[in-house]
Amino acid sequence: MRLLVVEDEQRLAAAVKWGLESHGFVVDVVHSGPEALWAAEEHEYGAIILDVMLPGLNGYRVCETLRRGGDTTPIMMLTAKDGEYDQAEGLDTGADDYLTKPFSYVVLVARVRALLRRGGGAPAPLEIGDLVLDPAARTCRRGEQRIELTAREFAVLECLARRRDVVVTKREILDQVWDPHYEGDVNVVEVHISSLRRKIDQPFDRRTLETVRGMGYRLTGSTR
Repeated sequence: MRLLVVEDEQRLAAAVKWGLESHGFVVDVVHSGPEALWAAEEHEYGAIILDVMLPGLNGYRVCETLRRGGDTTPIMMLTAKDGEYDQAEGLDTGADDYLTKPFSYVVLVARVRALLRRGGGAPAPLEIGDLVLDPAARTCRRGEQRIELTAREFAVLECLARRRDVVVTKREILDQVWDPHYEGDVNVVEVHISSLRRKIDQPFDRRTLETVRGMGYRLTGSTR
């Protein structure tokens, strides 16, 4: 699930991005109102976390502009203001939730997940044979046996499950699970694929996670 964080305090923006990504989300960050409008128009997001005090255009006006343009993406206002009139203004301009600073990352993640559920952004479970991946609950199981995955492993598997039987390249996985601007070693994908095989296939005598040499990876419902 890709999220947009709009926050002009760069250290806080980086911390929010890290906190959300550690729970399996893919996060884009911008630092001004105009950038927020551009990003929301160019990309599809599961939710937007929007600061109120922004350069160029404040969060209230960003939210109002998005709603007037027909954008129904769930929006959470993130701000230091905690007065009831400030909250009312945020909700009146079209925001779905309101979280004041300072905040707990546990609460932030829980509120984001609740926002996704309320906004219809919580996806249905993905079934690949007897392998079931539930993005909303962040759970994975093979038949009745639950499989414990790290946040990044879960995100890689979800990326492949959403394109069942289609070859997905390393670059596509990096763009979806890490970041479009990731410049590290692309072999990090192979490391996570190997780890996933040890968890979802080998203990169950399955070969659902395939390597297509020279092209990428494919997740199938095969039981061979």
